[in-house]
Amino acid sequence: MTVYVVSHPEVQVDPSVPVPRWGLSAAGRERLVHLLALPWAGALTRVVSSAETKAVQTARALAEPLGLDVVTDEALGENDRSATGYVPPQEFEQLADAFFAHPTASVRGWETAEHAQSRFVTAVRRQLDGVDGDVAVVAHGGVGTLMLCHLLGVPVSRELDQPGQGSWYAFEQVSGAVHHGWHRIEPAGPPQR
Repeated sequence: MTVYVVSHPEVQVDPSVPVPRWGLSAAGRERLVHLLALPWAGALTRVVSSAETKAVQTARALAEPLGLDVVTDEALGENDRSATGYVPPQEFEQLADAFFAHPTASVRGWETAEHAQSRFVTAVRRQLDGVDGDVAVVAHGGVGTLMLCHLLGVPVSRELDQPGQGSWYAFEQVSGAVHHGWHRIEPAGPPQR
């Protein structure tokens, strides 16, 4: 069984709305077309998602053509950044760098990378328990990267971060063997398995 970890594509940024309630932008919805064109998208038997709006919208796009329900799990959410809420992009990148560089420390009140990694990995394993067939886990770049570090058995590092919103990687459910790191969801990317 193959597990596909998918990060939601681009979002509609609205500083007046809590980040977990942001939805997909027009560019993000367009990227969903390319997600659905990936060969594995038609063979899923289960789709699980973070409860955040942008992830649920992405998960529904994968699940609905297959007649599947989306299973949401709050523990699949992005690292908790509610202490700061929205921050401008340049400041966000600095905070994200610190989040990955110091995994046991809270950056300006954010959930630590160590805690977010443990929470996310545990939630993914719980959602895969007893499932036969390929599964998509639709979530976020930060926690997805933390899972990738865990699967590879390497320290937390932003060097393994997604190349942009709307990316995916795959691993084997039983062995945890990673097929490849993040691939961006593109109109004509490399051949996908």
